[in-house]
Amino acid sequence: VQLQASGGGLVQPGGSLRLSCAASGSIFSINIMGWYRQTPGKQRELVASITSGGSTNYADSVKGRFTISRDNAKNMVYLQMNSLKPEDTAVYYCNLGVLAKVYWGQGTLVTVSS
Repeated sequence: VQLQASGGGLVQPGGSLRLSCAASGSIFSINIMGWYRQTPGKQRELVASITSGGSTNYADSVKGRFTISRDNAKNMVYLQMNSLKPEDTAVYYCNLGVLAKVYWGQGTLVTVSS
């Protein structure tokens, strides 16, 4: 299984970005996909997750601003990030949990700065 994330970049405070992650390989249909983020010196933290059935979970810090979605047919997961704040600056990683295994994509850097 491989995960390929894209969509990071530089955005001004209050702006928006959309991250995408494509999963490839042999993937069991029942799984959970998510986005985590990490800043230097801090642990990687969950941003949002979504099950193959569509149930979602968000970190309190992004509720109401970020929306996670997925396309099961394409094995894609998305993170729409609105009203971005400087504290959202981090490397964002996509994640796939399936059959007791966890897979990670490479990170994509999101920088929120004026």
